[in-house]
Amino acid sequence: MKKVQLEDSWLERLHDQFEQEYMQKLREFLVTRKKHQAVVYPPGPQIFNAMNSTPFDKVRVVILGQDPYHGPGQAHGLCFSVQRGVRIPPSLANIYREIDSDLGIAPPDHGNLQSWANQGVLLLNAVLTVERGQPGSHQGKGWELFTDSIVHALNNDRENLVFMLWGSYAMKKGAVIDRRKHLVLTAPHPSPLSAHRGFLGCRHFSMANEYLQQHQILPIDWSVPA
Repeated sequence: MKKVQLEDSWLERLHDQFEQEYMQKLREFLVTRKKHQAVVYPPGPQIFNAMNSTPFDKVRVVILGQDPYHGPGQAHGLCFSVQRGVRIPPSLANIYREIDSDLGIAPPDHGNLQSWANQGVLLLNAVLTVERGQPGSHQGKGWELFTDSIVHALNNDRENLVFMLWGSYAMKKGAVIDRRKHLVLTAPHPSPLSAHRGFLGCRHFSMANEYLQQHQILPIDWSVPA
């Protein structure tokens, strides 16, 4: 089997997933789509960027997304994040708006959240690939099982993590999380369609840092460097 380009601490916990039948079928599906000239995002080396940027033992906060962005140059393997030089998506603009309201941190002029990932914010999409211009095109192909195994590993083998679950999809995926061991913060999705129903004003970012500090864990710097 081709060696998976996955950070060691994650590979240690997830290596058995790559031998499962669902993952073999997922790999075949991706190879077939590329043979048919499908443009798949993010680029191959960035598919596992969330885990490669945030080793298992360094995770402090988990934000669950759903699908990668499906426009050119957007997705780079971190949920809600886009490459520099790409217009800030509406959901991320609302996340920045909430951080400004909650912590007084002015919104940056780009949407690259790599600095969060480097600090221990696991920016995990449920589905790790998508085809250009076709949202949801790789749902139900196996990625959900793989990312479920990530959530289970964090829930079982770590303590005092903060999980931010925005929208019904993320809440359902995070239903397994033990709220006696971890802080689970829920709110409507930051999409313009739902942000006004409770995402704006949720104060999740200050609440996360308060919880981390209560457990002698360094808080997250939610500012995004220029």
